[in-house]
Order: sequence, then C-alpha cells, then structure tokens
Amino acid sequence: MPLPQKSPKYSCDRCLPARSVTQGLEDADNSKALEETCLSSHPLMPGTSKEAPSVGIPSNPENPQSFCSSSIAIATTSTSELNEGSDSQEEEDSTSGAGLDAKNVPVDALDKTVALLVDFMLFKYVKKELMTKADMKIVIKGYEEHFAEVFLKASERMEVVFGLDVKEVDPINHCYAFFIKLGLTYDGVLHGKEGIPKTGVLILILGVIFMKGNSATEKEVWEVLKLTGIYPGRKHSLFGDPRKLITQDFVKGKYLEYRQVANSDPAQFEFLWGSRAHAETTKMKVLEFLAKVHGTDPSSFPSQYEEALQEEEERTRARMSAMAISTSVATASL
Repeated sequence: MPLPQKSPKYSCDRCLPARSVTQGLEDADNSKALEETCLSSHPLMPGTSKEAPSVGIPSNPENPQSFCSSSIAIATTSTSELNEGSDSQEEEDSTSGAGLDAKNVPVDALDKTVALLVDFMLFKYVKKELMTKADMKIVIKGYEEHFAEVFLKASERMEVVFGLDVKEVDPINHCYAFFIKLGLTYDGVLHGKEGIPKTGVLILILGVIFMKGNSATEKEVWEVLKLTGIYPGRKHSLFGDPRKLITQDFVKGKYLEYRQVANSDPAQFEFLWGSRAHAETTKMKVLEFLAKVHGTDPSSFPSQYEEALQEEEERTRARMSAMAISTSVATASL
C-alpha cells in the first residue's frame, strides 16, 4: 500500500492487545504519565484543576505569555471535569442496563478511554506502524459507539501535546499514520529505543519565542512551561530532563539558539529560533497552530500576523529568484 511522501516506514499488521500497549511503554511510565498530563485530575493552571477549563482567549491578545500559556493549558486539560457523582452514575447505568448514550457515560471513564487510546497511538508511533480503526475499537472496548468522539479527542492530544498529526492514509482499510506537525522533522525519539515524541514541547517554545518578539528570556520560557507541569531541575514523567531537552537537545539539533543576553549582569540567557527551525517551518505555521488551539484565527493577533505574512512574502520572492537563476543557468548551458 503506497504511503504519503515523508511518512515513516509503517507496517499495517494486526495491533497488539491493549494490555501490551502499556507494557511496551513501561520504561517511560507512560500509562500513569498520560493520565497526569491529559486528564483533568492534573492541575495545569494556577489554582485548582477546576479553574483550568475556564481558560479562554486572553483579554489582551497581544500579551504573548498569556496567549501561549493558556494555549497549552486548554490543550492538555480534559475537555470536561470529573464530577463527584460519576462513580455512582456509572454503577446506576450498569445496573439499569441503560445504553452508552453520551449523556450517560461518566466523564472520568470517557477521559480514561481517551488516554488509553493516546497510549496506544504513542505505541504505534514509536513502533513505526500503521493503526487501523478496527484495532482502535478493540483498545477502547466497551466504548465503540463513541469511537468518533474518543478518536477526535485522542487525535487532538497527539497534535498539541506531542506535535503529531493523525491522518487516514488508506480509506479502504481505514489505516492511519502519524506525521510530525508544521513541517518539522524532529520528534526526539532516539532511533531503536522506546521514547516519547517531544515535538509538542518544541512547538510551544517556538510559539513563545515568536509571540515575545522573536526572542524570549529563559525565565519567560520556563514560566510558560511550568504551567504545563514542566519544571527546570525536575524530571518529567514524559519528557525526561527538561533542562537538558531544551538547552542541549533542541540547541544541538539547531531548532533553538541559546545565548547570553548582551550586557546582562548577572548573566541572563535567552532563546531564539535556530537555523533548522527557520528552514523547516514558518512563523505563519506556528501562529496558525497556536490560534487553532485557541479556537481563533491568526489575524486575531495583528502584529504577529503581519510579521508572518511578511515572512511568507519574502520566502516567495526568494523561491522565485532561485527558480529564475536556475532557469537562466540551464538556458546558458544549452
């Protein structure tokens, strides 16, 4: 079966049972970590977890820190909160024989089902294998009637938390593949080893840098990351040592530039986009991604939108100039 260009080498074989999915990612403590990151039981904004879902578009869209931090909070917080009566409601539904109508499914049960599917998707991504709709339904056994809703929410979390798009590549057999977002080629998963894709963290930092005027101090970046449960000096259950990831791995990969702020005493450091980030993605793509998370349009952020448009125009002129030169050289050699 032909796969889209730039797709990893997948094999569309039968997927493993759901129990093996978690076992396959034991080293990263992935099952527990996903619940902490994706479910509403993990507070992602200051205050209690009940405050998180109320985060919306900042009143001042030009406030970069507010924009970026609330973006990731919206994405990683459950779509709705655990309600105190969910356990009793679940028992009532099972004893009464009520159908699995969306209104009757306890929120925590639905969220855990979404987290389980995310777990499965990560497993298939790391193994570089396609996944089928049939196998996903096996993973969420008992909630097959709600496949569309569960799949949508799981795909959204893969997109925002891990920086991966989930796309159907074989409509006949309903096979799905994964693609790194925004044209980036980095996922942070070491070749031949288990791991978790880290592109979502990279995209978030690129967004902070852009929204802060193309450079963001180390303090500003950590202030945003802390709102997602990522702290300097504290090992993260999903992303490992965050300081090493950001100041070494992303920098070594040329996605970020990490330098001392000029004339700062005591020394302060700042982040900028690296050469590889400029080569692989654009400011417009990053802005569109952040705006999508917010449920708004890139033009809602006028200064950043204008800058992104200008970059697009410059890239277009550069491509046309390169094509003209190439054509001229080819003609001269005839």
